[in-house]
Amino acid sequence: MLLITCPNCGVAAEETELHAGGEAHITRFGPEASENDFEDYLFRRENPRGVHFERWRHANGCGKWFHAARCTATLEVFGTYSAQTTEPPREILETIRAKRPAWTWRDLK
Repeated sequence: MLLITCPNCGVAAEETELHAGGEAHITRFGPEASENDFEDYLFRRENPRGVHFERWRHANGCGKWFHAARCTATLEVFGTYSAQTTEPPREILETIRAKRPAWTWRDLK
């Protein structure tokens, strides 16, 4: 079971109190998008094993969205941060690099 701290209200919640919202820091297409762009958004994404940045909503708490950095292989949560940021905070990136020296944020883009 994942234990993720909501950065908005500070509550450490089990994943059953949260709602996963997909990958963070990607372009989401709306109704005006071409069929190819929308298809790519829905179906053609990389899903490598390792560190991911995800959107989560504290559904049974404050109700707000936030981002979390976690490893899909070990389920380790490196940190959480506001959904209004365009890139992960430096502190979280440094935490990930300390545990996985070969990893870089730019590899995901």
